[in-house]
Amino acid sequence: MNVRVRTARLRALLLSLISFFAVAGTATGCTGDGGRPRVVVTTNILGDITREIVGGEADVSVLMKPNADPHSFGLSAVQAAELENADLVVHNGLGLEENVLRHVEAARESGVATFAAGEAVDPLTFRTGDEGGPSEEAGEPDPHFWTDPDRVRKAAGLIADHVVEHVDGVSEKTVRDNAERYDGRLADLTAWMEKSFAAVPGNRRSLVTNHHVFGYLAERFGFRVIGAVIPSGTTLASPSSSDLRSLTQAMEKAGVRTVFADSSQPTRLAEVLSQETGGDVDVVALYSESLTERGKGAGTYLELMRANTTAMVASLTRD
Repeated sequence: MNVRVRTARLRALLLSLISFFAVAGTATGCTGDGGRPRVVVTTNILGDITREIVGGEADVSVLMKPNADPHSFGLSAVQAAELENADLVVHNGLGLEENVLRHVEAARESGVATFAAGEAVDPLTFRTGDEGGPSEEAGEPDPHFWTDPDRVRKAAGLIADHVVEHVDGVSEKTVRDNAERYDGRLADLTAWMEKSFAAVPGNRRSLVTNHHVFGYLAERFGFRVIGAVIPSGTTLASPSSSDLRSLTQAMEKAGVRTVFADSSQPTRLAEVLSQETGGDVDVVALYSESLTERGKGAGTYLELMRANTTAMVASLTRD
């Protein structure tokens, strides 16, 4: 075989391989391992909820690691590529994932279906300073909707709708059955929380946190939000001395003796506030914005809500 013939055959083989990998890349670009469809979720709380609904019908990839802060976590280049190769992206929205939303927008612009759960469940605006404490910027949406399990029920149903509509190859019946089963568990959670919170007297139903995160819970279960050590909806902000002074005065007026701080964040600011009030304030850790690893106290959304409710009731009813 002469050199010219061998060269021509080699060129043809290379062109065939290039064409094969181009077609294969197009066919599998929006699927998980083994050609399975893929749903990518930004936060681990929504990731747990989405996994309950999807079950084994698709791969669910969660970008936010356990114990991370949703306001500050970022993505690697590989994770950013996952978003643009997904069949569906589920994210919180309302400004929560501050370092991730631009990647979600890029995925949307490239044609990926996206669902902002927080924007679809009748979001609240921040409402604080009811007792004279520092006020949140007027009109800013509150992204922490998951502290109201009824809104999570609505979000879960909408996630099921989006999975059925946008993720090819899933069984609609299985997804709907999963969603119905999970809805029942959420309804049980709401009933249990109502019964648990009923033990808290009216004069103790006041909340102070390290930043504004429990507005939805307060509205749903009849609490007052006095204020927050960081007078903002994001942990990336910081308080001024006047903020702390105003909050201290509001706490004294309302008779508040407990500050709830997120377990994934340092409690230094809450402890400083405790010192400002003469040390007569307890600092209680809650799992407010992130799940833990499995078996570490709040490995699922349901565990998170039950653990927080139990800790809040114990703290607010303590003599």
